[in-house]
Amino acid sequence: MSDHRAASGPDGASTGTGTAPDAGHPRNTAPDAGHPRNTGPDAGHPQDTGTGESGDAGDTGAPGTPPGTADVRAFWARLGLPGLVDVHTHFMPERVLRKVWSYFDGLGPLTGGVEWPITYRAGEEERLAVLRAFGVRAFTAMLYPHKPGMARWLNGWAADFARRTPDCLHTATLFPEPGVEAYVREALDAGARVFKAHVQVGAYDPGDPLLDPVWGLLAEAGVPVVAHCGSGPAPGRHTGPGPVGDVLARHPRLRLVVAHLGMPEYEDFLGLAERYGEVRLDTTMAFTGFSERLAPFPRRALSRLAGLGDRVLLGTDFPNIPYPYVDQLHALERLGLGDDWLRAVCHDNGARLFGLPAAG
Repeated sequence: MSDHRAASGPDGASTGTGTAPDAGHPRNTAPDAGHPRNTGPDAGHPQDTGTGESGDAGDTGAPGTPPGTADVRAFWARLGLPGLVDVHTHFMPERVLRKVWSYFDGLGPLTGGVEWPITYRAGEEERLAVLRAFGVRAFTAMLYPHKPGMARWLNGWAADFARRTPDCLHTATLFPEPGVEAYVREALDAGARVFKAHVQVGAYDPGDPLLDPVWGLLAEAGVPVVAHCGSGPAPGRHTGPGPVGDVLARHPRLRLVVAHLGMPEYEDFLGLAERYGEVRLDTTMAFTGFSERLAPFPRRALSRLAGLGDRVLLGTDFPNIPYPYVDQLHALERLGLGDDWLRAVCHDNGARLFGLPAAG
């Protein structure tokens, strides 16, 4: 796959029209989401249309309450949880995020008229208020560079965001470039609690020699890395289980969190989690009707997913999802893996991984 990139402005945001920092390639419709051609419902689950028409996601509750709040809160309350822990949400500099949304807005002409509505398009404070109204106790600011020279700048923004947003897990990022070990160490010293690595957007080999000491540093620190390393929605030169598997062979204690359950190579990434005890998987967009049309999870592998119940984490891709937040929760519930599994995935595993205090 060719690596066509838009030019970037001094703030690190893409200035071109063909891509965006969250897009990576004009054909990659959304490396952190599903595919715009796949907007139909999951067969057998017509209530999840993938277009924001979840069966009961339209409740409004009290005036000023975000739509869907009652449904989200009812989900975790029924399970006896104090809320949710979402390890895969996006906050980034507003100029960068606007470029991302502009990219999604332009998908129609590029994909024969199919659109990707941003369900939670709003200002930063309003988006924070939505997550808090939903009862999300802790979340992340997933952000990442698509070229050298961006990561340190993004990390500075993320550190400031974490200081003013105490319920956001301090997030940082990296790129294979000279100085990467130094700024990763700086981020750890500043309190970073989770890193994001995007092999697809960055178009880099996770086994790049420049990153080898970084993986060792993160493994030693016990700080998780959420990595988009699967080949969905479109394969990249270094996506798939092979490259990141080579990294794990050298750094078996690395706390790698495979984004999107490794979509579409689900079973291969389940295998890595079964082999390496610190590997985890996040659920981002998996099992929703929107993604099942693109890359259905093989039902034969559900027992393996159940067996890894202590290392599966809730992720959603908020706010850049084309359906209500509750759709992700209902998609997990429909798997029929039981309430104990849901409690672990939607709260307890993340709370334990990040050492969250008990809810008051």
